[in-house]
Amino acid sequence: MRFVDEFRDPAAARSLLTVIEGQAERLGRPLSFMEVCGGHTHTIYRHGLEHLLPESIQLVHGPGCPVCVIPMGRVDDAVWLAHRPGVIFTTFGDMMRVPGTEGSLLQAQASGADVRFVYSPLDALKIAIDNPDKEVVFFAVGFETTAPSTAVTIARAAALDVRNFSIFCNHVLIEPPLRAILDSADLELDGFIGPGHVSTVVGTEIFRFIPEDYGLPIVVTGFEPLDILQSIEMLLAQYESGRCEVENQYARVVRPEGNPAALALMRQVFAVRETFEWRGLGYIPRSGYGIHPDYARFDAEQKFAMPGVRVADPPACECGSVLRGVIKPWQCKVFGTACTPETPIGTCMVSPEGACAAYYNFGRLHREAAQAVARA
Repeated sequence: MRFVDEFRDPAAARSLLTVIEGQAERLGRPLSFMEVCGGHTHTIYRHGLEHLLPESIQLVHGPGCPVCVIPMGRVDDAVWLAHRPGVIFTTFGDMMRVPGTEGSLLQAQASGADVRFVYSPLDALKIAIDNPDKEVVFFAVGFETTAPSTAVTIARAAALDVRNFSIFCNHVLIEPPLRAILDSADLELDGFIGPGHVSTVVGTEIFRFIPEDYGLPIVVTGFEPLDILQSIEMLLAQYESGRCEVENQYARVVRPEGNPAALALMRQVFAVRETFEWRGLGYIPRSGYGIHPDYARFDAEQKFAMPGVRVADPPACECGSVLRGVIKPWQCKVFGTACTPETPIGTCMVSPEGACAAYYNFGRLHREAAQAVARA
């Protein structure tokens, strides 16, 4: 298949669903698969896939939303930086509305702070070059997917000897939170729909610990409806044949070794932190990137005396439980009432990859309605 319409073909979807129904019937027991990436969650909800699957197949939402995992204290640090005199604070657009205890970056902008959203950290570097009398800070977030672009930008800033540019680094790694979830006692899983975007950088071998250490299969997966359905078929096929391994459904993009050039640059520019705080998962050892000492002059945490206060989420917000797959979004008591995309309380309602936003925008279909669409 070459075109996006082919990955959304209703006839092909019906054929895959027929295969999945047969597999589920032969296995004869319930199975829960976690889709790690928020992009998968949006595909599942937007196309009603959750309602089309046999009732014995349950999909659980994971921690792979890069905005959602940032804890409130780090947002507070960002807002504090944005209010520093002479600072231009730059960020991706979906971080603008993430609430901290003192409001969001969008509110900071409205109160007079110079906050600008950019499409790339290289855009932030250009702002620094164009404004040599200002200190420009870029709010770097995301898994290994977006970390290479930050690494390229730092290397470029070093080559150009830009003195008024720094990074507030909040990049995180994919393996540690998965281990934390698998080691937790409040969730039972039978396999993983593995993250496709992260895997373009880190490859598939990084996930070998899941079958080897935990005895569960994982299928690295693309982001179209047929990708998701085929990955579920592949997971069920592993159970039927008694296998447990890493498989790559997204072979058109992902290679086993990932992107060696990107990985090498990340090792040069970043250093793994001893610990990093995650929303809903707490502090996880060696789970986040900081700036390597060789590039400390571009580290906002070194350049500014940041507050670094760590605060708990609002009591009403259950984003942490959603990110761990313990509850579904609609099981949060403020979902869709006090917490909406326009008035978010937690990060899962803000990000385009957040499970709460996905369900609020796309997921309120009944099983019967979705099945009627599939039969049409």
